[in-house]
Parts: sequence; C-alpha cells; structure tokens
Amino acid sequence: MTDLEAPLRRAAPALLGYAAVRALGLVVLAVWSAARGKSAHTLLTARWDALWYTRVADLGYGYEVRLPNGDVHSNLAFFPLLPWLERLMHAVSPLSYADGGLVVSLLASLAAAWGIFAVAEHVHGRTAGVYAVLLWAVLPVGIVQSMAYSESLFTALAAWSLYAALTGRWLTAGSLALLAGLTRPVGLAVVAAVWAAGVTSFVRDRSTAPAPGARNWRRALGLVLAPLGAAGYVLWVGHRTGKGPLGYLDVQAGWRNGFDGGAAFARFVGEKFTSFPSALAGVGLIAGVGLVLWLYVVGVRQGQPLPLLVYTGVVTALALCASSYFGSKPRLLMPAFPLLFPLALALVRLRIPRSAWVVGGVAVASAVYGAFWLNGTGPP
Repeated sequence: MTDLEAPLRRAAPALLGYAAVRALGLVVLAVWSAARGKSAHTLLTARWDALWYTRVADLGYGYEVRLPNGDVHSNLAFFPLLPWLERLMHAVSPLSYADGGLVVSLLASLAAAWGIFAVAEHVHGRTAGVYAVLLWAVLPVGIVQSMAYSESLFTALAAWSLYAALTGRWLTAGSLALLAGLTRPVGLAVVAAVWAAGVTSFVRDRSTAPAPGARNWRRALGLVLAPLGAAGYVLWVGHRTGKGPLGYLDVQAGWRNGFDGGAAFARFVGEKFTSFPSALAGVGLIAGVGLVLWLYVVGVRQGQPLPLLVYTGVVTALALCASSYFGSKPRLLMPAFPLLFPLALALVRLRIPRSAWVVGGVAVASAVYGAFWLNGTGPP
C-alpha cells in the first residue's frame, strides 16, 4: 500500500458520499433547467463570475465595464489562479476556457472534500470527518461547488494548508497558502491561520525542548512563503493601475465592494422590516447570522485549534462585513468549513439511520434549492 492509498481509503466514505450529493444536485439542476428552457451547462460555466474568469483566461487583464452610474467593473478584481488553470486546461486539451474551469472546479471540489475530511478527522475523529464533508456538500449554496467559480479551488487549498499547518508540514502549509492567496482576496485568512500555527508552534517549542534546526528553518520559510501570493497580486495590481500598494482597494471600490464593518449589511437587513412579507426575509437573515456566530462560539468551546478559529473568524468577518453583494454572502461563507464541525459532532451522537435520514433529507432540499437559485436572475 502506498503512502497515498491509506489516507484515501480512510476518506473514501466521505468522498463517495460527497460525490453522490453533488451528482444529485447536478441531476436536479439539469431537470429543472430543461423544464425552464435553460441550459444547465451554461448556468454552470458561462454566467456571472464564471464569465469574468474565462475572459481573463482568454484575453488577460485590462478589460472593464463602465456603468451608467459611473461605477467601473474591472477584471483586475478577480485573482489569477483559476484563469491560469483554465488557460492550462485549454492548452493541453480540446476544452474551452469555460469547460476547463468547470473541470478544475469539479476536481478541486473533490480535493476540498478530502481536505475537509483530513482536518476534521485530525481534530475530532474519522466519523466526524465524514459528516463534516457531507454537511459541506449539502449546504444550500452547495451547487457553487460544481460551478466554474473559484470557491472549490480556494477551499481545497485552504483545507490542505490548514491540515499541513496543524501537522507541522510548514513548507507545504506556506506553499498552499501562497496559492490560496492567488485565488481569492480571502486568502488572507489562510495566511493568518498559518502564521497563528507557526507562532504557537514556536512558543510551544520555546517552552519545552528547542526544535531541531531543520524544523525551525522549514517553519520560518513556510511563514515567509504564505503571504507572497496575495501580496504579490495586490502589489502588481497597484503597479498596473499606477495607484500604489492600495490600488487593489480602488479596483474593489469600482465594484462598490469594501469593508465597512457590516454597516451596509445591517442597513440591508433593516430595510427588510419596512414591509411584509419581506420582514420574514429579514428574520431569516438575522437567524442565519446568529447561527453562524453561534457555531463559531461552539467551535471555541469544543476546543478547535487556534489556526482553525483564526481562519474561520477572518473568512466570516470578511463575508459579513463586506459592503455589497448581500445575496452572495452565503457563497462567501462557504469556505468557512470549520463552522460545520459542531454540527458534525452532533450527527456523530445520533444513531446512523437517523443521521442518514437527516443528511439525505437536507441533500434533497439543497439540490432543489440550488436548482431554483441558479435559475434565478441574480448572481449567486
């Protein structure tokens, strides 16, 4: 048995369950879309952010759209790793850029599921790892994991970087954090988590026996590597736009996207209570935010390692405190997979038939909701 076969066999139930849930979601999407005269393939590969990524892959950076209200939507807002991979897939196969992005996303979603299993198993055991993966699969916005978006790619890099940091594989952790930083702005969360793991490891070594020189060297190099992806792209954008190190913030401002501490989101929620039945949506939004915060607190109480808490905290803060695209917040929260660990532990305590019914029922509901949501008018 090779070094890869044993971990893969341990993760096999989680990966098979994940593939089954995603297959269900795609089948329901295909049927729903056909009934509405739409193409499921187009919905997965050629709408919203997927179009921006394929345009970068095809034409490079420099494309922008000027809206009547004066906003400027520049493709510099989209980090380059997914378009690079789309371009690579197109170069080595007959796939289009869009289909290359779909293949990358599908493969990355499996890698993400395996990484989530590895982290959850390391922290809470194998059964919890299986349930954590299934819960990630049945998220209401789980269909995004099968789109030509960057969420699956980012989650895969983040999960394996976190696992490497938790197990002391510093060069791997830093390299994967570098790649995560080239995938989405929230790559900063992975960098922060790797640094948290490195600092706590250093403090622990100082309080016990000094670490061997090779380990110190690898840890230091891993911490240096971690921020280079995000920092490199942001600085390159600043140089290209001629606006210096903070030029990327100006690009995001053109999309009316920024960090305001959640003020705009709070106003958005408050406006829901000015009429009925939109007030029900407001109640749902408040309940959703409350659930996210409660799961984070439970994770703290259950002793999740500091790197996971740092990572989840940064992802959650960036998602909830961004100033626009409120309908996309569930998607932006999707990489915060450690939030699911308390729910996974709750399922572990149930009898297997009951937990299977729970997961199966939610999977069906998620598939139906994903098809309904993706056939709507707004971006996910």
